[in-house]
Amino acid sequence: MLELFTTVFTALIGVIGTLGTIWLKHKLDKRKKPDMVKETLALSEIITNKIEEIREGTKADRVWITQFHNGGHFYPTGKSMAKFSVIYESVNTGVNSVQANFQNIPVNLFSKSLNRLSIADTIEIPNYKDVTTATYGLKYAAEEYGGKSGYLFAIKNIEGRFIGVLGLDYTKKKVNLDEEVINNVMLYASSLGGVLMNHLGE
Repeated sequence: MLELFTTVFTALIGVIGTLGTIWLKHKLDKRKKPDMVKETLALSEIITNKIEEIREGTKADRVWITQFHNGGHFYPTGKSMAKFSVIYESVNTGVNSVQANFQNIPVNLFSKSLNRLSIADTIEIPNYKDVTTATYGLKYAAEEYGGKSGYLFAIKNIEGRFIGVLGLDYTKKKVNLDEEVINNVMLYASSLGGVLMNHLGE
């Protein structure tokens, strides 16, 4: 009888121990899981503040950020389709937003400008109507949204991977940014790359 009691008691302790371990693991896992909505809102606030600083510091009329993403698959190969979307935007009073119009855009539609950015990191267009200035296929989109001058900066992660674009639009007048301002905005683009990759890596 004592032997049976010992066996049952030992088995019961084993079951309780296993259940306790599962419960503890569940609690720890639950604590580790990030709150996606909370983190996304926190990230959005950081980036929105940064691009508002850029807009105010450069007197731009519109500042936006695009990010590359997988927007589906090609048929019939199933290969991923690279696209980009304007994820963040800050506009001046009386300036139209472009964010809603630039969602899930296939990268090949802007291959000239994106190839240029991947190599040179910046595109500077002080005057879209100047025929001597290379616009890398951006002129028609700029004209549609009132752009008189535009500046684009590659956003890259610490390994140099091209992950997005920071854009400055001037719609009220043509603006020729000097080298110091260009360099400062490039630093902002680098810091944005770090912020975005830290969020994506979590």
